[in-house]
Amino acid sequence: MSALLLVVYVVIGVAILVAIVMSFFVRRHGESSLPADGWQRTDEVFVDPTSGRRMRVWVDPGDGQRHYVAES
Repeated sequence: MSALLLVVYVVIGVAILVAIVMSFFVRRHGESSLPADGWQRTDEVFVDPTSGRRMRVWVDPGDGQRHYVAES
């Protein structure tokens, strides 16, 4: 195996490892740690299938966007 091919494999492996580690710390689209002032709480609750956390849906009446906040 050539040294160049080995370097390519190492770079790809490191990139995959970084992506996996980052996925634990980056929030998903629309997810917030706390509801912002002005958001309205809804009755909609669901369990996130990837994390197993119970999420509450909040709506921003200004623009209609939905936000998801983990319930403790």
